[in-house]
Amino acid sequence: MKKTLLASAAALVLGSAASAQVVGFSQIGSESGWRAAETTVTQQEAEARGIQLQFSDAQQKQENQIAAVRSFIAQGVDAILLAPVVATGWDAVLEEAAEAEIPVVLLDRMVDSDPSLYLTAVGSDLVHEGEVAGQWLAEQVGEEPCRVVELQGTTGSSPAIDRAQGFRNGIEGHANIEIVQSQTGDFTRAQGKTVMEAFLQAENGGADICALYAHNDDMAVGAIQAIKEAGLKPGEDILVVSIDAVPDIFQAMAAGEANATVELTPNMAGPAFDALQAYWDAGTEPEKFIQTESKLYTQADDPQGEYDRRKGLGY
Repeated sequence: MKKTLLASAAALVLGSAASAQVVGFSQIGSESGWRAAETTVTQQEAEARGIQLQFSDAQQKQENQIAAVRSFIAQGVDAILLAPVVATGWDAVLEEAAEAEIPVVLLDRMVDSDPSLYLTAVGSDLVHEGEVAGQWLAEQVGEEPCRVVELQGTTGSSPAIDRAQGFRNGIEGHANIEIVQSQTGDFTRAQGKTVMEAFLQAENGGADICALYAHNDDMAVGAIQAIKEAGLKPGEDILVVSIDAVPDIFQAMAAGEANATVELTPNMAGPAFDALQAYWDAGTEPEKFIQTESKLYTQADDPQGEYDRRKGLGY
C-alpha cells in the first residue's frame, strides 16, 4: 500500500513537471544595463510562475535570433518571447511560428510585420518617451538658444526610430532648439563615449553644445565620461537627458552629472506571461499592444534613493 501511495505521488510530481509550460526567449543581447535587467526580470517572472524558460542570447545579431526562433519552433515550445534587434526581416520566421500554432509575444520592440503574425507586443510608447525628453529640455532652456547633440540607438531598431521622432515632436515649435549632430552609439556605453568625443571635437571642444539627448542611459554614461575628460561639467555645461532609468544614470544624477531620464521598465515579461496564461487557459486574445508606463525622473526625484532601489534588479 505504501509503495502504491509513493508511486502515485511520484506520478503526480512527474505529471506536474510534464505539464509545465515551456517558453523560448530570444533576447537581443546584453548591450546595456537595461537589457541585462530585462533578462534577469524575465527569468525571475518565469520561475515564479513555474514556466520553463529556454533562453537564447543573440549577441545583437538578427541571424542569431532567427536561428533561435526556428530552434524553439522545432522543439515545440508553448510560446516564444522575442525582443527583436531590428524591425524588419521577420515575416518568414513569424509565419513558421504561426503555422506551428506557437504564439509569439514581442518584448519592448516592434516589428514591421503583419500584426496577425504575433499574439501581442508589450512595451512602452517609444515615441512618447522621446517626447517626454524633448518637452523636458524645452522647459529647461526656455527661449535660450540650445544646440543639441543626439546619440541614437542601433540603426534600424524601433527604439532608435521612435525615440528620435518623439524627441523632435517634443521640441517642435521651439525654433531656439536645434539638433546639430546626430549619430548612432549602438546603445552601448563604449560607443556613446567614442561618438561624444567626436561631437565635442566638432562643436568647438563642446563649448557650442547646450545639451545631449541619448536614446539610452548607457550611451549617456559613456558620453558623460567624454565630457568630463574634455574639461567640461556634464549636467551644467552640457545638459544630459536620456531614456531607460538604469541605476548608473541615477548615480550620475545624484552627482549632478546628468539631469533627467525617462523610465523604461525592465518588467515586460510580467504582462507578457499574464497575456499568455489567459490565451492558454481560455484562448483569450489580448490587445495587440500592451503599454507600460513611462515616467520622467530629474535630480529632484531622490536619485540616490532610486539607485539603491534598483541596483539589485540585475542591471
